[in-house]
Amino acid sequence: MTRAVAVGDPLGPLVVPLSRADLVRYAGASGDFNPIHYDEAFARGVGLPDVIAHGMLTMGVAARALTDWAGDPGAVVSYGVRFVRPVVVPAGAAVAVSVAGTVTAVDAGAGTASVDLTVSVDGQKVLGAARAVVRLR
Repeated sequence: MTRAVAVGDPLGPLVVPLSRADLVRYAGASGDFNPIHYDEAFARGVGLPDVIAHGMLTMGVAARALTDWAGDPGAVVSYGVRFVRPVVVPAGAAVAVSVAGTVTAVDAGAGTASVDLTVSVDGQKVLGAARAVVRLR
């Protein structure tokens, strides 16, 4: 049976802290050892304000809000984002990635819902056009 979901239903909020240690763990898991994710001097040398989180890590954090809401990681039918601002992760502190969403459409025949996400750090969007289609159960 498909659960009742309506246009306008909220998703989240979810707040996930990211620290430099998280970036190291993600680099090990993903194989992405680009120095912009761990070397302050290198990151600043290429014009960044400091070390930044991996874009795919940020996208994964947002996807967690979807899978938590859906109750099943396999329920995400499609998902895409635009990277609009880097997530700067200062030394010795965690940065809070905030995710909230809204159901924008429901296709009862297909048993799916379309969701728009807002993903931000300190009130500034870091992902744009964050949209997904989720299978309802």
